[in-house]
Amino acid sequence: MSQTTQSSQTTQSNVKQQRRATQPICNRIAIVFDFDDTLAPDTFDGLVKALELNVDEFRQQRYEPLKDAGWDHVAARFYCLIQESKRRQKPQDKITKDDLIQFGQQLQPFDGVTEMFDRLHQHVQDLNPEIELEFYIVTGGFGEVVRNTCIAPYLTQIWGCEFHYSETGEIEFLKRSISHTEKTRYLMQIASGRDQVDSDGQSFTYRDVSADQLHVPLSQMIYVGDGTSDVPCFSVLNDEGGITIGVYKEAQAWNEQIQVSESQRVTNLAIADYREDSELMRSLTLAVESLCKQISLRQLSVGE
Repeated sequence: MSQTTQSSQTTQSNVKQQRRATQPICNRIAIVFDFDDTLAPDTFDGLVKALELNVDEFRQQRYEPLKDAGWDHVAARFYCLIQESKRRQKPQDKITKDDLIQFGQQLQPFDGVTEMFDRLHQHVQDLNPEIELEFYIVTGGFGEVVRNTCIAPYLTQIWGCEFHYSETGEIEFLKRSISHTEKTRYLMQIASGRDQVDSDGQSFTYRDVSADQLHVPLSQMIYVGDGTSDVPCFSVLNDEGGITIGVYKEAQAWNEQIQVSESQRVTNLAIADYREDSELMRSLTLAVESLCKQISLRQLSVGE
């Protein structure tokens, strides 16, 4: 073998090693959804109505005064419902875990949501069978409700606010709250592959972990949300090269309520309609396709 040939083979080997060292591959994509007003109507209003209460009166007379007094919106919602349960004298009238379960079972997602998961899974399989697609929920709404909806079986993990229940199942206290900024903490949990958010004071630091140790990098996440509570997640994923999609019921309402900086803007904004030919479904399909092609390109590079 000539010295030139040996040198060429050595160079090619070095290039391959450099590719493997600098371009680790994760064959996984995660789509992370908010829930209320993103995949389904607002669950607070829906639950209040299901409890046979007047939604407008409940908000104006109980919830809004707490908000005006500086309460966190999650704490205010849970407190109002707990106080309502305490007001009810008869045991059968108390607000219980079963009420949340039944409400979740009856809740209807937006048009096309239940078909969306299989459509996107199939699209990924058609593009690259080696790539896994996972779905997550991170919501400031009721986790118990989401876990009992018809879409729960499609989800890898669900994180939401939680009640503590009495021995009889009555709602008693706020067990877990997920604020706007805490939602980003759960993006890190998805990246790490951990099922539980650390409760011992030790947190997962994304940039301290090598890419080949991640369950899914932030650059391979898509976040879908409807408003102010999702802005911190938009910002994090924009900084890390992920994809962000905003949904709305009325475009005017989004423009009035959501004031964002350059780093917090979404890749696209579409009406909350998940039917096959909708703009939102096209946006999700293109987002998934874009990430699939990036992964396939890295696979091709390493495979050479």
